[in-house]
Amino acid sequence: MSDLPRRISGLVLLLVALALPLVMSDFWLQTGLFVMATAIGAVGLTLLVGVAGQLSLGHAAFAAIGAYVFAWSTGESTTSVSGLGLPPVLGLVLAAVVSAGVGAAFSPIAGRLRGIYLGLATLGLVFVVRHLLVNLDQWTGGFVGRSVEPFAVLGFSFSNRDPDYLAIAGVEFSGLHRLWYLFLLLAVVAIWLASNLRAGRTGRAWANVRDSETAAAAMGIGVAGAKRSAFVVSSAYAGVAGAMLALAYGRVAPDVFSLTASVDFLVMIVLGGLGSVAGAVVGAVFVTSLPLVLAQYSSALPFLAAPGSGGLDPPPPPGSSTGWRSSPSWCSSAAGWPVPPAGSVPACAPPPPSASRPSPNHPGRRRPPDEAPPPRRRHAVRRRPGAGGVQHHRPVVVLR
Repeated sequence: MSDLPRRISGLVLLLVALALPLVMSDFWLQTGLFVMATAIGAVGLTLLVGVAGQLSLGHAAFAAIGAYVFAWSTGESTTSVSGLGLPPVLGLVLAAVVSAGVGAAFSPIAGRLRGIYLGLATLGLVFVVRHLLVNLDQWTGGFVGRSVEPFAVLGFSFSNRDPDYLAIAGVEFSGLHRLWYLFLLLAVVAIWLASNLRAGRTGRAWANVRDSETAAAAMGIGVAGAKRSAFVVSSAYAGVAGAMLALAYGRVAPDVFSLTASVDFLVMIVLGGLGSVAGAVVGAVFVTSLPLVLAQYSSALPFLAAPGSGGLDPPPPPGSSTGWRSSPSWCSSAAGWPVPPAGSVPACAPPPPSASRPSPNHPGRRRPPDEAPPPRRRHAVRRRPGAGGVQHHRPVVVLR
């Protein structure tokens, strides 16, 4: 009975997610695609870090492998890049398998290291994979990347073609609408599998290894095998997330999967709670959507600069009242005062120049020609009483 409220809430969220594309704009649909893709990657990482206790800073490397394997396997060969032209479903499976294979190849190192040492070892994967992506331009497209073919199943394309026009309940379903339901299906399956793994025998073995490797070995658990399986599963999740990101972007480039992406994945699972599948999803929603929303609505939100300005707005010209502190609307909303009449100085406007005039002795003040200079300092010689000759020199101020 304890699982009944959780299942009911999950069903309600699923119904809401199914209905959201009917009322959302393209910006929110695109944001939702990014959230669902990164949520799958975060779920895979929380199985590795939160459940199995293996720190990884190279999650973006496995996501990059999945993205480029999907783009290469489903793309067609051109004069600049090569491709296999496989069906997208097979390309998605291949992306997960190749990423899991790379994780299995790295698992012997993961079986011998733990903690910060394993984190530093996985950190090197990010730079190695990026170096390969930039230099293997025949497969990856080099620094500029390569385009990604739309996803299609049995002739139905999850883009704006095949069919060119699709409407349900009077709402036109464009490529973003179709990808939304594809990503939602993949996210639900990934979360369901992760929940079963965490609650099953494999998840209990991972938790025992995380708590104490010695106790886990005494209980008959293969510590190296448990670490290896956790790394393989997490890498497969990252590969699927990378393929979904490639579909959401429509193009892959090495800069998308930098060290910052690995840190973002780690922040997601920390914010949501290590080892929690639902918490990883919540962290992905927050970390992925917040920068996009702030960039989209920066002009309508206070204390935010426009995108591309570097966070610093140019100062207003002298004598103008265009600053945010001198606007009547800001004064009334900040202090609760009525808006002053048009043409008058706002109540919270800066003081006039005469009120902030520097003192006469201020070093940055210009002295008029007819004004007397300030007192100067001189060095005088002071003798000790009863001593012959000059003993010490001390600077004193003599006013004249």
